[in-house]
Amino acid sequence: MLEAILHPLIEFVTETIGSYGVPAVFVLMLLESMGILIPSEAISPFAGYLVSEGKMGFLAAVTAGVLGNLVGSWIAYFIGLWGGRELWFHYGKYVGVRAHHLQIAEKWFDKYGEFTVFVSRCLPVVRTFISFPAGTARMNFAKFSFYTLLGCIPWVFALTYFGYVLGENWTTIGDYLHYLDYAVAVALVAGAVYLFWRWRRSAA
Repeated sequence: MLEAILHPLIEFVTETIGSYGVPAVFVLMLLESMGILIPSEAISPFAGYLVSEGKMGFLAAVTAGVLGNLVGSWIAYFIGLWGGRELWFHYGKYVGVRAHHLQIAEKWFDKYGEFTVFVSRCLPVVRTFISFPAGTARMNFAKFSFYTLLGCIPWVFALTYFGYVLGENWTTIGDYLHYLDYAVAVALVAGAVYLFWRWRRSAA
């Protein structure tokens, strides 16, 4: 069942990026970050594969992915800020958003606070939907943007790099995603420790 759903999505991703290149990476990552059912695990790795074929620049692929992630998160944030949770709960189903996905993200945000926006980028489901509860909670926009950018850079970089390394076997990335999650988690924790250290130094 899951494969039957994912296959046409992956086919759509590859055809779109193959036809429109870097701008398509930006738009697809934007849609994914809005909560629409397009897996980033297909977008950036395929872009990485195109890099290995000399059809796309690595920096361009990563930049487009990061900016798409950021802008899509902004849109989701403002939907939560202006429309509230009920708007996405009511209309999200028309674009593939399930209520329980939003509820998972809300629980994470309620339990761990604003820092969840940063650490959630390596967590399945939560990373896609965390922007909505952040907007609903009226989290400071500058802080939200900073945490989002800081969290998505290692994720997009890692996905693109894996696609580059795997080349034409990029579709096998699912076999390595748990390693990727660990690597990104370590990078995020290291970043958090560094930020805490900088904050302590400035406060001293």
